[in-house]
Amino acid sequence: MADPTYTPPEVWTHDAENGGRFASINRPTAGAREEKDLPRGKHPFQLYSLATPNGVKATIMFEELLEKGHTGAEYDAYTVNIGEGTQFTSGFVEINPNSKIPALLDASGEREFRVFESGAILVHLAEKFGEFLPTDPAARAEVLSWVFWQVGTGPFIGGGFGHFYAYAPEKYEYPINRYAMEAKRIFDVADKRLAESRYLAGDEYTIADIANFPWLAPFVAGTIYNEAKTFLSIDKYTNVARWAREIAQRPGVRRGRLVNKTWGDEDQRLIERHSAADFEGKNLDFTF
Repeated sequence: MADPTYTPPEVWTHDAENGGRFASINRPTAGAREEKDLPRGKHPFQLYSLATPNGVKATIMFEELLEKGHTGAEYDAYTVNIGEGTQFTSGFVEINPNSKIPALLDASGEREFRVFESGAILVHLAEKFGEFLPTDPAARAEVLSWVFWQVGTGPFIGGGFGHFYAYAPEKYEYPINRYAMEAKRIFDVADKRLAESRYLAGDEYTIADIANFPWLAPFVAGTIYNEAKTFLSIDKYTNVARWAREIAQRPGVRRGRLVNKTWGDEDQRLIERHSAADFEGKNLDFTF
């Protein structure tokens, strides 16, 4: 059945009553809505995030750096509850004018500065610590190409497929089909690449894998967007599944996926992270 016809008005206006699940926080304007400072910890890095696919990129990166022995990568992680609009407080807007998680304050040097957007955070930390990003020009270009491939595909998987399939107040055929097709194409790109190499950028684990894992792995596990695994026939992408299962066993990944997680079993979430001791008693198994 075709979708009902919608005739766009001559001039678009915001209809807060027709915004679906996120109508209470979504607006066509930027800037702070509430004056409130962010909490601060004692470590060189202050992370403000939530364990969404984009947020998990940053926490996995930090935990992977710590796993490699980089004690200078110690961080405090504070949860930003995007469902309650915490990302629109003045403190958060100061470090990310786009009001999206994750956002980072780097206070490790003489001058404190902000880093926002998950891809930028990955590149910044990789360069700072000399890990997960090769210096050879060709290898570096390959890694960055797959990082920014993910940055470009994320909106199609999340705001496109995820929104219309799982969150939109109406289930319309055209947008669901359009974004399901694109989501499957994205998986096919990754699957064909991973048929050629162990990791996305070659034989070494890099920020290309850290960027893509939190988005692709939940589909393999069937834990995202109303179990969209069956709808999209994710089981056919066997190379993505092999890659996701291997990465899921890494200690840094197991820890990073729990940080700033506010849902699920108590032993599989860590609302704030301030030291390695915070993981004591947590279930670090990643189940597929």
